[in-house]
Amino acid sequence: MKFSRRIFLGVATGAALAVAMPSIAQTVGKDYTLISPAQPGEDASKIEVLEFFSYGCPHCAEFNPVLAAWMAKLPADVVVRKVPITFGRAAWATIAKLYYTLEITGDAARLESEVFKAIHNERVNLFDERTATEWAVKKGVDAKKFADTFNSFGVNSKVKRGDQLGQAYKISGVPALSVDGKYLVGGQDFNSQLAIADKLIAKARSEKSGKK
Repeated sequence: MKFSRRIFLGVATGAALAVAMPSIAQTVGKDYTLISPAQPGEDASKIEVLEFFSYGCPHCAEFNPVLAAWMAKLPADVVVRKVPITFGRAAWATIAKLYYTLEITGDAARLESEVFKAIHNERVNLFDERTATEWAVKKGVDAKKFADTFNSFGVNSKVKRGDQLGQAYKISGVPALSVDGKYLVGGQDFNSQLAIADKLIAKARSEKSGKK
């Protein structure tokens, strides 16, 4: 199955620039793409980074521990929000609902790596609601809370909103990162993608403070 048109939006020299010349500004069209129109974040006082992903995407599974390590070092003015999107696939809608259900029950962070492992290493069919429910309960999620949440209006609304964001940000493949609702991050690999994200965070911070 093809999970994306391109895993990363193309950049020929982004990684080398990030390492060798950290003071050089990133290049629009190469290192990042402008999001037009720019999208508002949930908290204007923060620099918001969105990760568009799916539990069903093997590249997202590979990216997850790298992203988690990067997130742990972010300054306080940066917030990362994960957005599962479905690309219109019923199976991916189920695992998007799984993400939001675990988020609401307070188990998303604890079980994030376990979900990826179950799908991609253990071949557990979490695309099936019944199987996903049984798996979550075995992992310590409250059965009633999970059942009440999974098909709730709130979760279905979140899934729909995630897909709307994907369309607004013109996401064609996952994993994908955006910064401050303005920049869609490029990169040849995970490390160069995050190096570019760091530069764009600094750029967004400068713009918020009124600097050029």
